[in-house]
Amino acid sequence: MGAPPEGQQTDPVIAARQATPGQATASPWGPDDQIGMLNLVTPESISSILTEVDAHKLFDLSVDYFQGMPGWTGWGDPPFAIWMTATPAGGTVDDVAGVGPDTMRRVSRSSDAISMFTHTGTHIDTLNHFGYDGVVWNCFDMREHLGSQRWHVSGADRHPPVIARGVLIDVAGAHGVEVLPDNYPIGAAELDSVLRSQRTELRAGDVVLINTGRMSLWPDADRFVPAEPGPDLAGARFLAEAGAIVIGADNVGLEVQPALFDGSFQAVHTYLLAEAGVPILEVVRVDELAADKVYEFAFVGACMRIRGATGAPMRPIALPLRSG
Repeated sequence: MGAPPEGQQTDPVIAARQATPGQATASPWGPDDQIGMLNLVTPESISSILTEVDAHKLFDLSVDYFQGMPGWTGWGDPPFAIWMTATPAGGTVDDVAGVGPDTMRRVSRSSDAISMFTHTGTHIDTLNHFGYDGVVWNCFDMREHLGSQRWHVSGADRHPPVIARGVLIDVAGAHGVEVLPDNYPIGAAELDSVLRSQRTELRAGDVVLINTGRMSLWPDADRFVPAEPGPDLAGARFLAEAGAIVIGADNVGLEVQPALFDGSFQAVHTYLLAEAGVPILEVVRVDELAADKVYEFAFVGACMRIRGATGAPMRPIALPLRSG
């Protein structure tokens, strides 16, 4: 895309406004684009938000990982697992380093390994996670770009660190409840109403997080995972067309469950990822932000750079703004 004449401002590109329902969108950033709306993260936008930060307090938006944590095991995906690969006593017996038991005992080495589904805990959904008939964002077709082990496009390794203005939409707080009811759909009108009541304005380039109150159920896997409240398709369209670059929530799957719209069982996922080019952030700890009524902040987060991955753990933080 050519640069505008000097001194002339241009409106930011918002992919959702160019989308055709039910079809993967060709990226307005060209045929090689693999990050969608994250293209709005620029040195200028980063500098702009960081100059407003009040660094006296930060909010950790991630959950910890542990054996038995809530996840997608009900769909057949593997649970999080951690195990020791070396212990001080075992190392003394095994003497794997060949230095003798006395030396092994003195250093007391411990180490461990993990196994996990990439969509576990606080994590990002990348643009190859969902699509239509095997075609994902920017019309990348699985028949050309999906190998036997991983996608060759649009994986977590392509994601830049995300530093942007963040907005919290506290829907549970607007209802005066700790947690929204199971299966509660959050539509466009409600999102707009809550933003108005908070006196919060959405801007193109924002990371938008929704508080459903679901973190009040964490880490009870039986209560946290099924039948969650979340945005419906109209709500997702409202945020994407406003220019959100990432949309997240405190629940396990972002959208209201069950999510049956337009013949899809994950309509919000397919819309945001394949049509709007908006990555999804899930299992986000926003309860402290909501309690402190911090509705605008600097969002800082980077995911693990796992080649081709459809999702990856992220440890995002929120930094309040001086004007907040």
